[in-house]
Amino acid sequence: MTSNLTTMHGVKSLRDVDVTGKRVLIRVDFNVPVDSHNNITDDRRIRSALPTINYCIDHNACSITLVSHFGRPKGKYEEKYSLRHIIKRLERLLHKKVEFIEDFEESKSEIATCSLERVFLLENIRFREGEKQNDPELSKKLASICDIYVNDAFGTSHRKHASTYGVAEFVDTKVAGFLMMREIEAFSKALENPVRPIALVIGGAKISSKITLLESVLQKVDKLIIGGAMSNTFLKSMGYDMQNSLYEEEYVETAAVVLQHARENKVKVYLPVDLVITDSIDSPIDVKVVPAQDILENFSAVDIGPATVKLFSEAIELSNTIIWNGPMGIFEIDKFSKGTFKLASTIADSYAYTIVGGGDTADAVDRAGEAENFSFISTGGGASLELLEGKILPGFDLLDRKEKEE
Repeated sequence: MTSNLTTMHGVKSLRDVDVTGKRVLIRVDFNVPVDSHNNITDDRRIRSALPTINYCIDHNACSITLVSHFGRPKGKYEEKYSLRHIIKRLERLLHKKVEFIEDFEESKSEIATCSLERVFLLENIRFREGEKQNDPELSKKLASICDIYVNDAFGTSHRKHASTYGVAEFVDTKVAGFLMMREIEAFSKALENPVRPIALVIGGAKISSKITLLESVLQKVDKLIIGGAMSNTFLKSMGYDMQNSLYEEEYVETAAVVLQHARENKVKVYLPVDLVITDSIDSPIDVKVVPAQDILENFSAVDIGPATVKLFSEAIELSNTIIWNGPMGIFEIDKFSKGTFKLASTIADSYAYTIVGGGDTADAVDRAGEAENFSFISTGGGASLELLEGKILPGFDLLDRKEKEE
């Protein structure tokens, strides 16, 4: 894990190259949440890209072209996924006009023309079939509109797509943006030389998406705190009747193995001792707090209970490095949000170095009003998980390395 983080930390950043008079293509992550009227509900990802964009503006890049995906279109135009919906917010944050480009191949000459109004935003790159297939032809076309490629999309850096990976094969100068470097620095601090004890707080719905992570970190962490629907699978492996609670039957035995390996590695595992349960998630009439082993017939676990909050909080308060990925319950519903929000406050109030692993957890921290009180909030859920697993993210793989100049 450490060596891979060091490898990624060794790539060249934007500060290592001269962008003056150059066409710069920046892969950003503007995949922001929107409401039913296409209004942005959280612009954190746009704001996170501003330092890289502004650096290029301030250092007189010839043109700055931003490329991003938005939502999950099926390789063709869908109006609800158009990046036109975010351009006004981008202009407001940049304090600068941004020109929208529907077809970058038809606008090559325009992008190559140096001018004061030199920031362009391309239409959603996933409207092109070749993006997710990492199509070499699309990669070459993207490379043809730039002299320097900057990857600043940490949230998609674990994907081998044309705009996050393939394009770097066809550009002579390719570097990491400031957000990418901040993400790596934050996780390096937590994983390379952490101040112990180190606790991993893990939640969310599925053990299947995080099982590799759990096996990988057992030799790195001192405490493993498991909540959310993921904990249901572990409780099931201990013989508890989870009734209608969400759990993954095919991973019950795997959960038991993880618990055994944790014991072998002397990692203290914390699981819920009580749960908030309900007769219906969508239309709850009866909501109760019960011991984890006493879920009522036809009820579902939807949050951790107060005794579990206290147990988890005591473990957190005695930790010096805390990494959190995954909520403790269905926090989007007010009745089932207390566990997640109270844990957010406990972690925020600790004196530890604290990292939130992006995605739903970042949203939960924001809703709890604690976003400003964490050491670092990652912009990538899946990417942060792969970092914790010890993988080299493809988004860093083809970037220029500092060692080449030394």
